[in-house]
Amino acid sequence: MKKYYLTVFEKNGTNVLDETFEANNESEAKQIGKDKLEEKGFSEYTHRCVAPEGRLILFHR
Repeated sequence: MKKYYLTVFEKNGTNVLDETFEANNESEAKQIGKDKLEEKGFSEYTHRCVAPEGRLILFHR
Protein backbone atom coordinates (compact mmCIF):
# COMPACT_ATOMS: atom_id res chain seq x y z
CA MET A 1 0.00 0.00 0.00
CA LYS A 2 1.11 3.53 -0.74
CA LYS A 3 0.65 6.65 1.36
CA TYR A 4 -1.37 9.51 -0.18
CA TYR A 5 -1.60 13.12 1.03
CA LEU A 6 -4.84 15.09 1.30
CA THR A 7 -4.71 18.87 1.88
CA VAL A 8 -7.58 21.37 2.18
CA PHE A 9 -7.29 25.18 2.07
CA GLU A 10 -9.47 28.17 2.93
CA LYS A 11 -9.99 30.76 0.15
CA ASN A 12 -7.27 32.93 1.76
CA GLY A 13 -4.77 30.05 1.54
CA THR A 14 -4.94 28.95 5.18
CA ASN A 15 -4.40 25.21 5.53
CA VAL A 16 -7.40 23.62 7.31
CA LEU A 17 -6.63 19.92 6.81
CA ASP A 18 -3.42 18.01 6.20
CA GLU A 19 -3.94 14.27 6.35
CA THR A 20 -2.29 11.11 5.04
CA PHE A 21 -3.93 7.78 4.29
CA GLU A 22 -3.02 4.52 2.60
CA ALA A 23 -4.53 2.99 -0.53
CA ASN A 24 -3.69 0.17 -2.95
CA ASN A 25 -3.80 2.36 -6.07
CA GLU A 26 -4.66 5.85 -7.33
CA SER A 27 -8.26 4.98 -8.13
CA GLU A 28 -8.87 3.75 -4.60
CA ALA A 29 -7.02 6.77 -3.17
CA LYS A 30 -9.16 9.16 -5.20
CA GLN A 31 -12.34 7.60 -3.80
CA ILE A 32 -11.01 7.56 -0.24
CA GLY A 33 -10.01 11.22 -0.61
CA LYS A 34 -13.47 12.18 -1.88
CA ASP A 35 -15.10 10.25 0.97
CA LYS A 36 -12.93 11.97 3.58
CA LEU A 37 -13.71 15.40 2.13
CA GLU A 38 -17.44 14.71 2.17
CA GLU A 39 -17.32 13.26 5.69
CA LYS A 40 -15.49 16.31 7.05
CA GLY A 41 -17.57 18.84 5.08
CA PHE A 42 -14.68 20.06 2.93
CA SER A 43 -15.82 18.92 -0.53
CA GLU A 44 -16.36 22.50 -1.78
CA TYR A 45 -13.11 23.86 -0.33
CA THR A 46 -9.96 24.09 -2.39
CA HIS A 47 -8.29 20.70 -1.98
CA ARG A 48 -5.76 18.33 -3.48
CA CYS A 49 -4.73 14.73 -3.08
CA VAL A 50 -1.19 13.78 -4.07
CA ALA A 51 0.37 10.39 -4.76
CA PRO A 52 3.69 9.50 -3.10
CA GLU A 53 5.49 10.23 -6.38
CA GLY A 54 4.09 13.77 -6.33
CA ARG A 55 1.42 13.18 -8.97
CA LEU A 56 -1.81 15.10 -8.41
CA ILE A 57 -4.76 12.68 -8.38
CA LEU A 58 -7.56 14.89 -7.02
CA PHE A 59 -7.90 18.67 -7.20
CA HIS A 60 -10.65 21.24 -6.70
CA ARG A 61 -10.20 25.01 -6.78
